[in-house]
Amino acid sequence: MQFDQPLAASYKSTTHNRELMQAARETLRGRWGLAIGVPFLIGLIQLAVKLLGYIPLIGFVFSIAAWLIAGAFALGLTVFWLSLSRTGNGSLDQAFSGFQRFGTAFLAALLMVIFTLLWTLLLIVPGIIASYRYSQTWFVLADNPQMDALDAIRRSKLLMQGNKWKYFCLGWRFFGWLLLGILSLGIGMLWLAPYMRMSYAKFYDDLKPAA
Repeated sequence: MQFDQPLAASYKSTTHNRELMQAARETLRGRWGLAIGVPFLIGLIQLAVKLLGYIPLIGFVFSIAAWLIAGAFALGLTVFWLSLSRTGNGSLDQAFSGFQRFGTAFLAALLMVIFTLLWTLLLIVPGIIASYRYSQTWFVLADNPQMDALDAIRRSKLLMQGNKWKYFCLGWRFFGWLLLGILSLGIGMLWLAPYMRMSYAKFYDDLKPAA
C-alpha cells in the first residue's frame, strides 16, 4: 500500500474480519512450511541472543544487542508477511531486510515503546488503545522505504482512525485458538502465529481511502 493520498485522508477497512481470516487461510494453504519456518528461525536467533545475555561479565553486551535488533527483525518479518500475503511468495532474505534500515527500525521500535508507555502511565486502557494506533507502523515502513520512523507512526495513527474496534475484534477472534495453543504446550502456536500475522497483513491491505 504505497501512499499517494494526502495526510488528511481517512481510511476504512471494509471487508468483514471473517473474510480476512478466510483469505489468510487460503494464502497459507500449501505454504505453511514457509510461514512457520521463517519466523521460527528468526525467533530462534533472537532467543539465542537473549540467552547469551546470561553469560557472566559479557552477557550485558548480548542483552543490549537483543534489544537493538528487535526492530530490524520486526520490520523484516513484516516485509516477509506482506510479500507472502500479496504474491504467495516469501523468503528468508526478506526477514533480514530490516537491517538495511536498522536506524529507522530501531527508532520506530523505541518510539512506539515510549509512546505506549506514556499512555499506559495514565491508565491501562489508553495504553492498549495507543498500541492499536501504532499497530500499522511496521506495515507502513515495509511499504514505504523512504519514510522515517515518526512519519510511519503518524501514518499508522491515521490508518487506525475509526478502525481500532474492528482491529480489536479481529484479534478477539483468535482468543479460542490462543487457549488451544496454550493447552497444547505451545505447539499449536506454530500454526496460530502465522495465521494471525497473515490475517493482520490482510487487514492492512484492506484499509482503503474512505469516500
